[in-house]
Amino acid sequence: MAMHFNENPDSDSEMHDINVTPFIDVMLVLLIIFMVAAPLATVDVKVNLPASTSQPQPRPEKPIYLSVKADKTMFLGNEIVTRENMVDSLNTLTEGNKETTVFFRADKTVDYETMMSVMDALRQAGYLKIGLVGEETVKAQQ
Repeated sequence: MAMHFNENPDSDSEMHDINVTPFIDVMLVLLIIFMVAAPLATVDVKVNLPASTSQPQPRPEKPIYLSVKADKTMFLGNEIVTRENMVDSLNTLTEGNKETTVFFRADKTVDYETMMSVMDALRQAGYLKIGLVGEETVKAQQ
């Protein structure tokens, strides 16, 4: 198989190369879309949250979510944790900063005792700023 190079650049012969500029433009637009959308998908653990009518608070740039599902499995972000390694994982995630707010999400079927034991473990570990997460509902007009 032989390869032919155009030795005369001034000739008007057809070019047989694919124009990749539109492909690159589309890829850059998709890259920007995914870079913007990626931080919005912070927690993928499905928890059936109870409803609240209180005013929602502003969310920090990198929130830390501790979730308890209906079967009492615990997640720190999207990673499963146990009661034994929860504090160590939290210390690693917060880099030891005990002033970090931990957002606690629990399924509405989780019993009060389980919720209190998890919150007590957080308090004993030094994490005193705990935000409870719930579903937003519209207040009824009176």
